[in-house]
Amino acid sequence: MRISDDHPLRRHFAASVEQAFCEDVGVCDPRLVAYLVDLLVDFTHIDYLNAMRHVRHRNLTRIATMLIAMSDEKPETERERDQVTYRKIGDFTLFWAGVFPEQLRRLTHQPKDVFEDYVLQGKKSYAIVSDLGTESDAPPPSLFRNLSDDFEFCLYGLGLVRKSWEKKSPGGFGGGGELIY
Repeated sequence: MRISDDHPLRRHFAASVEQAFCEDVGVCDPRLVAYLVDLLVDFTHIDYLNAMRHVRHRNLTRIATMLIAMSDEKPETERERDQVTYRKIGDFTLFWAGVFPEQLRRLTHQPKDVFEDYVLQGKKSYAIVSDLGTESDAPPPSLFRNLSDDFEFCLYGLGLVRKSWEKKSPGGFGGGGELIY
């Protein structure tokens, strides 16, 4: 179920992302801003957050497990399956490492710092989507190349977006931790 373009939540995210990326980060690519707004809107819906589930209906939080589970998907071509798989991984890693980086250790149940792994996997995943894409794809492969090349800028910008929400909302999101930027 898509949230309409004129929905207040989408307008709120659009204003926050435009502010953070165009004014604070200095990356003002309309396609990138629109993609990030869609990403944030999509991740507000519980079904999207839980879209990647294991066969036993457990949430997938480890990237290797996501790859295994999504390899069972049956799109028309192997290229399409790989594009969908790596785009989901890129989106998942960008969202969590950008908006809630302090939650990654709890999310993955791993004692080590997984932030660097998420960054590396996110960059790689978007690069693969870019390499597999054709100019007729929407969004185009160049957007995913930018997401890969500028992954750290996107993380920083999403961190700024979260900070703007926390300023507007007393108590923030209740994440229990400081942003690591």
